[in-house]
Amino acid sequence: MSQNIKKIIAQEYLKCAKDPIYFMKKYCYIQHPTRGRILFALYPFQEKVLQHFKDQQYIITLKSRQLGISTLSAAYSLWLMVFHKDKNILALATTQSTARNLVTKVIFMYDQLPKWLRLKSVEKNKLSLRLKNGSRIAAKSSNSDAARSEAVSLLLIDEAAFIDNIDETFTAAQQTLATGGQCLALSTPNGIGNWFHLTWEKAETGENSFLPIRLPWTVHPERDQSWRDQQDADLGPRMAGQECDCDFLSSGDTVFEPEDMLYYEKTYEKDPMERRGVDSNLWIWEGVDYSKSYMVVADVARGDATDYSAFHIFDLESCTQVGEYKGKIRPKDFGNILVGIASEYNDALLVVENANIGWATIEK
Repeated sequence: MSQNIKKIIAQEYLKCAKDPIYFMKKYCYIQHPTRGRILFALYPFQEKVLQHFKDQQYIITLKSRQLGISTLSAAYSLWLMVFHKDKNILALATTQSTARNLVTKVIFMYDQLPKWLRLKSVEKNKLSLRLKNGSRIAAKSSNSDAARSEAVSLLLIDEAAFIDNIDETFTAAQQTLATGGQCLALSTPNGIGNWFHLTWEKAETGENSFLPIRLPWTVHPERDQSWRDQQDADLGPRMAGQECDCDFLSSGDTVFEPEDMLYYEKTYEKDPMERRGVDSNLWIWEGVDYSKSYMVVADVARGDATDYSAFHIFDLESCTQVGEYKGKIRPKDFGNILVGIASEYNDALLVVENANIGWATIEK
């Protein structure tokens, strides 16, 4: 090999090591569902997401279907493995076969690399790929022990909203992630109240370490309104809302129809007339009417600054909510607030959750 070629290869290697976008667009081949084997020509929105992957430790991505984000995650994993030593990447999904799909994408890209970029593999099968520099990716189905006792460099959670016990898995992995590991959680929505939804909500309000990235169907440059209308026809409005619009309310099984919930939100939601307390977290919509009867309903949290205690004040005759509180407070102090607000609202009927943590409040 001439000195000229060696110099060119060395320059190319440095460019790839420095810039994953350059590496993917020039050397990563993917299997497109209709176009076959093609170079991974990233769309602008994919380049922006990739930059976040490179710069952020915790990322949660709420995405539409078929945006290539799982493929982007596979390419990012390969870049980490090729240009960094001893990276341990763990891919989790609802089942082992689903997680294996991501490893399969990594292996396909790896096999297409030019020889001067393709490090020798010391382990290569359907569930894992290990390179001679010590870097490895493995696929597992999610369970509480999946990430326990592993020094995980990158935890990749695909379709996180559909994994029942992902909160246990993430908790188990937290110890290794806390030492510098990275977590990428990707999913379309699947109802509310699950780990993915709650983590997304907290990320949006800055209550956790995750960077939220929302990717509805409109970010894809090859899709227009006629494509979206066809999704409604093919999937139905509810499933299309889940798969295309990143709509939590349209996804999963809900007691109330999403359209009804949106109607009440638009029709009845209004700002309180008064905000009280140190953090202004007691909201009052209607002052006390001494001719009426009221009820105060309370939910008690542990008081360790990880969850909220809350109560609602209702006009018993009209069933109208007239006040609300949400705050991180010790159970005993919460009891004092409840006594005060119930007294103010005509000695309101006070209904307090009687769980083990609720007793400290009830005593007051």
